[in-house]
Amino acid sequence: MVTSEAEIVGSASPERDGPDTVWEWREPSVLLIEDDAGDALLVEELVADSALKMRLRWVRSMADARHVLAQETPDCVLLDLNLPDAHGLEAVSQVRTHADRIAVVVLTGLAEEETALAAVAAGAQDYLVKGRVEPDLFGRAVRYAIQRKQAEQAAVALRAGQMQAQENARLERGLLPRPLLRGDGIEAVSRYRPGRSQALLGGDFYDIVQSTDGTLHALIGDVSGHGPDEAALGVALRIAWRTLVLSGVTGAEQVARLEEILVAERVRSEAFATLTSLTAAPGARDVRVIRAGHPGMLLRSAGRVEWVEVPGGPALGVIPGLATWPVEEFAVPDGAALVLFTDGLFEGYVGRGKERLGEDGLLRLAREIAGREPEAFIDGLIERAEGLAEAQGGLDDDVAVVHLRRHPERTREQPWEGTQERQ
Repeated sequence: MVTSEAEIVGSASPERDGPDTVWEWREPSVLLIEDDAGDALLVEELVADSALKMRLRWVRSMADARHVLAQETPDCVLLDLNLPDAHGLEAVSQVRTHADRIAVVVLTGLAEEETALAAVAAGAQDYLVKGRVEPDLFGRAVRYAIQRKQAEQAAVALRAGQMQAQENARLERGLLPRPLLRGDGIEAVSRYRPGRSQALLGGDFYDIVQSTDGTLHALIGDVSGHGPDEAALGVALRIAWRTLVLSGVTGAEQVARLEEILVAERVRSEAFATLTSLTAAPGARDVRVIRAGHPGMLLRSAGRVEWVEVPGGPALGVIPGLATWPVEEFAVPDGAALVLFTDGLFEGYVGRGKERLGEDGLLRLAREIAGREPEAFIDGLIERAEGLAEAQGGLDDDVAVVHLRRHPERTREQPWEGTQERQ
């Protein structure tokens, strides 16, 4: 392979390290694909006389160009349309196949302007007619071709980001439904906050349904991992749960059906989901809870906050078809509230070290703001957890929180029954 390099002093192409940095200029690298040594010499002279400083490398064939492009990525390719192993639009197509992110400027003869225009329509950024190019025009053509390609890539990335945001919004609507409540006897407040990965939407989900007889059903869950597959699986589980509730399927059978759906719908065999499902009959103080690998709950009562974690079974999908999930009951005092959440709320780091907030830390934060109203309580809990993790970029995982309270007819409290408290 014959190559040649020339470094000529002049201006350069812009490059940025980040959105807040000033422009820094560097010389672009240009790959010349030209089989004629005389024409290659003319290009080197144009580079030497141009105000644009560039690093020029010359190869004689498309085969040599493929070898170079496999090892490095130049800013621009100067492409002759009459190569021994590629001709016309085929040459443009081959360059774009191997380096679609690189600006292409076509070099053509006087009788080939129509072909050159077709090459631009096929993806090249510009064309130059051999023998009719002044050094300054040459430099501007290369610089503008690089900038047009960068603008094109930015537009494509923006469009992709917009489409991804739209898809995430649709998935979020599926993950975060409108509670189905009948009457004003239940106060439900919920929050969902994506992790700092933003585009990588997680699989946190929740739902609240009140059946026709007034029974309250609530769910919160978390699919392992992040991304559209996990989010879609979370949507499927949430919709399946609501369907089962409205069909009268509850308890351990409900969780078993959800595991069947998870196993059938998951893309990765190692994917699993944790969840907590609770049921509260109208007028009853006992709440029935099923916990599948999910963290406990917070109980807010008379200015106090306690940690409640009933016995449970494994996460869905860990041992498909073999797990059991006990239905546990405990008494909730009149006027008390239950707070369900996903583990993203307490798995953030505290400061710059490796220590995480943890369940004990979350309980401590909750007790500090125990007297707040439901919305202020949830928002304060999330804000404080985020503040502690700010030194390492904030909370990395998605966070879902649901605050449930029944409007009581009486306010007399009763002691805990059948729960495990963390003091």
